[in-house]
Amino acid sequence: MATIESLLRAAALPDSPSAKLDAEWLLAAALDKPASYLRTWPEREVSSECEARFTADLARRRRGEPVAYILGRQGFWSLDLEVAPHTLIPRPDTELLVETALQLLPVTPADVLDLGTGTGAIALALAHERPGWCVTGVDRVVEAVALATRNAQRLRLDNALFYESRWFSALDGKRYALIVSNPPYIPAHDPHLRQGDVRFEPSTALIAGDDGLDDIRQIISSAPNHLSNDGWLLLEHGYDQASAVRELLAESGFVDIQSRRDFGGHERISLGRRP
Repeated sequence: MATIESLLRAAALPDSPSAKLDAEWLLAAALDKPASYLRTWPEREVSSECEARFTADLARRRRGEPVAYILGRQGFWSLDLEVAPHTLIPRPDTELLVETALQLLPVTPADVLDLGTGTGAIALALAHERPGWCVTGVDRVVEAVALATRNAQRLRLDNALFYESRWFSALDGKRYALIVSNPPYIPAHDPHLRQGDVRFEPSTALIAGDDGLDDIRQIISSAPNHLSNDGWLLLEHGYDQASAVRELLAESGFVDIQSRRDFGGHERISLGRRP
């Protein structure tokens, strides 16, 4: 019988930039143990059933499938979320959107909207941090709405609700103090679409026309009709799109327009206030 140490030593993942960590996550999941268990008990023998699952999961990772899809979960903010191939995998850079949103509004009750919610990551992080907020998440993909709802139920976040809607189409003129979105923003011919984990993610959640701004244009032009006076719109966008997004915000009458930088120093989100 193989040991934890021998399995990790043999787990070659040459195409992954986080090979060691990927293997640890996959083995910990096969054992149904935390990753710390692997370092504490490296000499422990692994059952044939667990080894078989680990071997199968490694094969999927070697083909390039993201670890989050293999495990069916991903951490975001302080939450552990269920994920699936019909939604984007929540990424650390998007936590900047949550952090900024929390700074803009007081702790007092407010209605907040998350457009294109996917797993519900942004909406659920906001609902978790602000129990007095009523957070609505919408997505055009019915499976994503069901997934986000399951995440809310498992996390017992009753102040987050999810509905099927193509951006604002099903919202019937309701207004919000804050609208946030991580919409598709990758140009259709971007070479990164054929690289790494994004090859396995849904293209409809990534691609937005020839310049990557089609969905952002639509959101910005429609948002004033769904924002309260002094309400804020926050958008994640590509590393080189901040100037264009600020210009679009200005054209739609937003004020106090600014951009914020991500962990890599790129202008990753832009925001504006409806006067």
